[in-house]
Amino acid sequence: MPTDETEEPGGGAVMPDLVPLPQHALPGLLDGSVLPGVYRWCPERPAAAVSDAQQWAAESGWHAAALRLHDVHSKDAFLERCAVDLALPSWFGRNWDALADCLTDLSWWGEASGYLLLADPWAQFERAAPQAATTAVDVFVTATDHWAARQVPMAVLLT
Repeated sequence: MPTDETEEPGGGAVMPDLVPLPQHALPGLLDGSVLPGVYRWCPERPAAAVSDAQQWAAESGWHAAALRLHDVHSKDAFLERCAVDLALPSWFGRNWDALADCLTDLSWWGEASGYLLLADPWAQFERAAPQAATTAVDVFVTATDHWAARQVPMAVLLT
């Protein structure tokens, strides 16, 4: 798993140290030579790279979705953006447990060789809502672990 979770003194969880995924490693993620998981991804031109990644994923039989986090500064705004950008089902309850339920089901996305979620600009959201960002990463890690146990790759790239 590409995270190294740490705890604050006193037991509070902090953002896990996420392994960066070099831009040139994306094809390896899609062909299985790079382990799926949650990564920081810092392409030179994020908007173009997100679009390219979605296209490459589709060509590889993966379902890809972009989570556009411009002007998202809170947990509630993040969950609402998830509902819209990820086309979550109507039963999505706009809370962390419901997001985890959706991301470990994905039947509403249809069958795919793998799943790719691109969150951009992650760093902006992380600065604006650090606690929500930490919880979101926990949900993403749970989802990628869930799919790995079923031998279906899921990757989340945070730009």
